[in-house]
Amino acid sequence: MERALVLGAGIMGLSAAWALDAAGHRVTVVEQDAIPNPRGASVDDHRLIRHAYGAATGYMRMVDEAYAAWDALFEAIGERPYAETGVLALAGGTAPNTDWFAASRRALRGHALVLEDLSPQALEARFPWLRAQGLTEGFHMPRGGVLLARRIVAGLARHLRCRGATFLRGRATAVDPARARLRLSDGTMTEADRLVVAAGPWAPRLLPGLAARVTPSRQVVVYLEPPPEQREAWSRAPMVLDLSASGGFYAVPAVAGTGLKIGDHRFSCRGDADDPRDVTAEERDAILALALPRLRDGAAYRVTGARACYYDVAEAERFVVEPLSDRCVVMSGFSGHGFKFAPALGRAVAAALDDPARMAALPAWAAGESARAWDAAA
Repeated sequence: MERALVLGAGIMGLSAAWALDAAGHRVTVVEQDAIPNPRGASVDDHRLIRHAYGAATGYMRMVDEAYAAWDALFEAIGERPYAETGVLALAGGTAPNTDWFAASRRALRGHALVLEDLSPQALEARFPWLRAQGLTEGFHMPRGGVLLARRIVAGLARHLRCRGATFLRGRATAVDPARARLRLSDGTMTEADRLVVAAGPWAPRLLPGLAARVTPSRQVVVYLEPPPEQREAWSRAPMVLDLSASGGFYAVPAVAGTGLKIGDHRFSCRGDADDPRDVTAEERDAILALALPRLRDGAAYRVTGARACYYDVAEAERFVVEPLSDRCVVMSGFSGHGFKFAPALGRAVAAALDDPARMAALPAWAAGESARAWDAAA
């Protein structure tokens, strides 16, 4: 039985560990903090899964595979921390936001996915919490929902422990891809037959070649309590992608006991993953300024919390999943949209580590650019 070492117990590292364990490897996971790590990019109440992807049709097509991988992972952990909400996309104003909206609609219809076009008047009639001023159109999809991120990470770690995986608490200070080896801050070395580096926004400081391609990005989300007259409507609301010129935010409805969350689509591309996570009033108010004008009675919403996390952002939001040696793979650059693909990516990494043809095809497939070579290698 080969030994597999995974650096990072966020969703990517744990998904890779899950797939490697299922493939018969003896797995060790190294994590610098508690699990779930409150500083991790993947540890929040929610992450979204949806087919709408603008012109990035490769990722749109991968969502079908992602759903299948989530089904397998949920079966493995014995729970289904997921809420189907549907998707509401809003447009109004000028490019590039309307370009994303139009490209998504074309691609979704070309993929035979169900969506309904809605006028501003129809939007306000169906979603009474919404102000349609400045909007020109929208579409609604019944497929799409909320992955309950913190519960998933905790359940996956629990499953791996039950399977006999080893968890080591330690901070990596050096990576040796050729030897599949890590040096930890206490001076100890740990190695295996295979190594997966999934260290999120900490990865660029460990891998100099990655630093020029992947940037840590401080991202802020704000939690809200709707006014009493809007709470029932929000309980049935879809996820919201406001792509209007005056918007640029997303909203996640309150599901499974979580709160209504809003955030900015854009990346700050600033900060350091070890920075404090306290949110300033200025950061909070910048998010509120994006979202509250879109919400009917926006001034009546009460802020219940705010938090900051750090994404690892690559050019054009393409994932960096590629070999560093014949024994080591890095998983990085997942921005805010990688979580939905984590089990599928974990399976792909596990398969590629023992298959040179798949390894050669892995980077382009993970970047959403070419499924043909990957499919041919399968």
